[in-house]
Amino acid sequence: MKLLVSALEPSANVHLERLMSQLPGVEIQGIFSDHLGKPLIDSREFSVMGFVDAFAKIPFARKAIDMMTRQAPLHDAVLLIDSSGFHIPLAKSIKKQHPHVKIIYYILPQVWAWRSGRIPVVEAVTDVQASILPFENQFWKHAHYVGHPLMEEIRTWKNDVSQGSTVAFLPGSRRSEIGKLMPVYREVAASLSGRKLLVIPPHYRENDIAEMYGDLRGFEVARSTHEALLEASFAFVCSGTATLEATLIGTPFVLAYRAKALDYFLGRHFVKLPYIGLSNMIFHFAGRPPIHQEFLQDEVTAQNLLNAMAQIDGQDFLERSREMRALLQVTPEHSLSQVIDRLVREGRA
Repeated sequence: MKLLVSALEPSANVHLERLMSQLPGVEIQGIFSDHLGKPLIDSREFSVMGFVDAFAKIPFARKAIDMMTRQAPLHDAVLLIDSSGFHIPLAKSIKKQHPHVKIIYYILPQVWAWRSGRIPVVEAVTDVQASILPFENQFWKHAHYVGHPLMEEIRTWKNDVSQGSTVAFLPGSRRSEIGKLMPVYREVAASLSGRKLLVIPPHYRENDIAEMYGDLRGFEVARSTHEALLEASFAFVCSGTATLEATLIGTPFVLAYRAKALDYFLGRHFVKLPYIGLSNMIFHFAGRPPIHQEFLQDEVTAQNLLNAMAQIDGQDFLERSREMRALLQVTPEHSLSQVIDRLVREGRA
């Protein structure tokens, strides 16, 4: 099987590496990290910081789309992972010039949050829409739920209520998030006894850490989110995938999120959702109550976070954690690897 793939983000390359292990003998070409093979374009060339850099990349993106479009008919199928800003134009280009080429879109645009007008566009230029969230079929009529990647990554979770006094602090991965949460996290940590694990993404170098995180006295640095959450009896988590990781592992937590005032205003104006935590959103669309508290902007104070921690019902959280794993479960025949395998075999028939 020969796949033309486009995986721009580090997380997309993690997903691609796992997929390759599930498709023995697969040959890939396209845009991905060079540790997975010899790409046409290394995905690191797509790292973009800010609008100015994004505009500077436009000629480069057009060249990449042309190159990928020429390669498409030489492969059994095309796999696009996340990154709708690049992949929708790429899919349009491929379908326009090679309408019979099969395209799989994995990790769909979050149309349930904003810009739902992308749905008919994506459906028109892709053959399979592979979803990682079970509620997305409420928006994508033809989506295949193939399971959330965290369900494959997380193989160990808690079966009993956590004991002990280890607390994990997850301030996010973006510089702006870290800068706004660390002063509050330091204040919270000073009020707690026991171990305090500060999760820092593994790609941050030592000489960046002091500048971004400030005074780390009192914290133990942890580089693995999974391991820190398994060790901790409680966690303070910034928004993002980490909220779902904590839920699946079974570590009670509260969400703390601070953004620039303008960013928060625009987000609240355009994104019409009652929650920002992924776990809460999944339960919301399933008609279930939220699993954790959310503190946003000025609500993020040390006292609020400490009060929320004191109010947690560990047994209830553990039961809700099991409920989440059941919601995200998928049978092997509906996995992404099997969906791709069937599409390719049908194309060869």
